[in-house]
Amino acid sequence: MRRPTVLREAMVATSHPLATRAGVRALERGGNAVDAALAAAAMLCVAEPGHTGVGGDLFAQVWWEGELHGLNGSGRSPADLPELIVHARGPRSVTVPGAVRAWADLAERFGRLGL
Repeated sequence: MRRPTVLREAMVATSHPLATRAGVRALERGGNAVDAALAAAAMLCVAEPGHTGVGGDLFAQVWWEGELHGLNGSGRSPADLPELIVHARGPRSVTVPGAVRAWADLAERFGRLGL
């Protein structure tokens, strides 16, 4: 059984204790929930590389100053890419990963600590 980390005024929950600790440290350094989520996500890429990584996509919803904001961090492909080289399956179906750019966007717009 994993030992829980206990906080009085915040919560960080992940699938790995190192990622949870990274999120907690972000909060301890004056960060907010977005900073904690970004720190935890980055650590998960190291602690559980078979489950998550920088080569993927990211989708986020953030409640900020009384408004709900959504971020689509899915990968892009060139606008003028001919349809006949785009496949539904296989190596030619892959888009440019969007997770790292989405991390930067979230940190800039909503975070306190930066990347």
